[in-house]
Amino acid sequence: MSPEKLVRMANQIAQFFANRPDDEAEAAIADHLKSFWEKRMLAQIFAYLDAGGEGLQPRVRAALTQLRQATPKAQTH
Repeated sequence: MSPEKLVRMANQIAQFFANRPDDEAEAAIADHLKSFWEKRMLAQIFAYLDAGGEGLQPRVRAALTQLRQATPKAQTH
């Protein structure tokens, strides 16, 4: 899947949780990504984040960081 599409999808998830406080929204975004995204998609978005993550909303960046810390390394690369 293209990085642009992944960014758009992740940012749409963040928009859904826009009315929540940052910490709740970030946890909800991370949970959604973990629950509904394929491992391949997660690996691609992590690689994109590592390359600078241009266009990712701050809450998505924070959620990905949380998710990475909670996920075994083999699943994030």
